[in-house]
Amino acid sequence: MNHLKNVAIIMDGNGRWANARFKPRFWGHVRGAKVVHQIVEKAVDLELQSLTLYAFSTENWSRPANEVQILIKLLDKFIDNEAEKILSHNIRFKVIGDLDSLDPHLRAKVERLENESSLHDGLLLVFAFGYGARSEIVKTTQKIIDSGVQKVDEKTFSQTLFCPEISEIDLVIRTGGDQRISNFLLWQIAYAELFFTPTLWPDFSAEEFNVILSKVNKRERRFGGVKSYPTQFDQLSDDFFHP
Repeated sequence: MNHLKNVAIIMDGNGRWANARFKPRFWGHVRGAKVVHQIVEKAVDLELQSLTLYAFSTENWSRPANEVQILIKLLDKFIDNEAEKILSHNIRFKVIGDLDSLDPHLRAKVERLENESSLHDGLLLVFAFGYGARSEIVKTTQKIIDSGVQKVDEKTFSQTLFCPEISEIDLVIRTGGDQRISNFLLWQIAYAELFFTPTLWPDFSAEEFNVILSKVNKRERRFGGVKSYPTQFDQLSDDFFHP
């Protein structure tokens, strides 16, 4: 039985994949976009509750303008190509991040698909685009302050995040070999399992995705707790605690 319901993926390695083939970096991005389709299908088959994909970080805005435009175009094309399937497969679509820098036409597309799928109760598919976790935490904090709330707890904070439904991530997968989080869902992954694979994102597959889930699903998740001590613990003398 799969106990991992909310999965996030840092899709890394597109540029290195292209460079290894003596191709421009955008070749890797285009190839990687095709992999997204396979992974979303597998997530639906596995009945995951949510799949959050790190497509574009706040730091990525500093990349060469032509590469940024290609990444934006790929988001545009994904919506064009997958909107019908998203709607017909009961998927709820959401984009989190700074969308103010997007072309108004693309923003309208994103918002339209979000609205059209908002009542779906199948897989929640989230694209983190122009996203940074520190920025999300700051904006969430400011939103709470502006609302006039006097006392803030973890529940209030979680419910005010960009997408409250993914406030508890079970597993983060990073492709490409690097072993870091890169400002991704810092609040939401507090108790997440981490899995780093050397596979570059364009070579990632639904089969490897399934294998990773199966491996991590066997891990014991204790959330800070442990199994109870044996009954002999009660029989320890006071001297044991004062060596």
